[in-house]
Amino acid sequence: MKYVIGDIHGTYKALIQCLQRSNFDYENDELITLGDICDGYSEVYECVEELLKIKHRIDIRGNHDSWFRTFLNTGIHPIGWLQGGDGTLKSYCNNLDIVYLTGTGKYITDLDPTHIPISHIEFFNNQIPYYLDKDNNVFVHGGLNRHFPIDDAIYNKSDILMWDRDLWCQALSFNSVQGYKFKTLYNETYIGHTPTINWNTDKPMKAANVWNLDTGAGYNGRLSIMNIETKEIHQSDNVRDLYNNEKGRN
Repeated sequence: MKYVIGDIHGTYKALIQCLQRSNFDYENDELITLGDICDGYSEVYECVEELLKIKHRIDIRGNHDSWFRTFLNTGIHPIGWLQGGDGTLKSYCNNLDIVYLTGTGKYITDLDPTHIPISHIEFFNNQIPYYLDKDNNVFVHGGLNRHFPIDDAIYNKSDILMWDRDLWCQALSFNSVQGYKFKTLYNETYIGHTPTINWNTDKPMKAANVWNLDTGAGYNGRLSIMNIETKEIHQSDNVRDLYNNEKGRN
């Protein structure tokens, strides 16, 4: 079976629930992660460790993963561990016994890339901008400029694929796939990045042929996993119930 999972944002407990509730087979099933493993709740390290146990896995890079990757490769976090980055920092400090202190909008830490396990560095370096499967389904973190092929180096460069929200917002304005045209015809498109809780639901949404799997696990929603073949959806408990002493990205 092939599964896709939305933005995890450090919610290890939610990840375990999704994998267990979907009866995911670590040896035989395939999992496509839509990015943003990082930033939010304080178990990013544990999330990566669990994902590394899965034999067949495709990992899409999210914008939060990209920020952490910059730290891993340069020692500098490009936005100073903001936007939920303190959860990532805390997770690695706690697991690696590194100093972590927080003050007024400031983080003091001895963490540097040499402390990070090589397997984790490789995980984030090996994430890809998008994935096109044999059934002509495309998987991407944010979205894409649908007027150009997804491999267009200018109009669909990696930053656009990580950050785009136009694809989803445009899809919402169409009642059906008819009229919602792509330069390259895809069967279905799977995205994360834009939480469905903005539309008052913590369940995956579909508009035209676009599925949005970010159901707010970084904030106060749930984590969702979908069986791509059957469209069966399994969800975690609300993340605030799983991490009642944390605020996530809020």
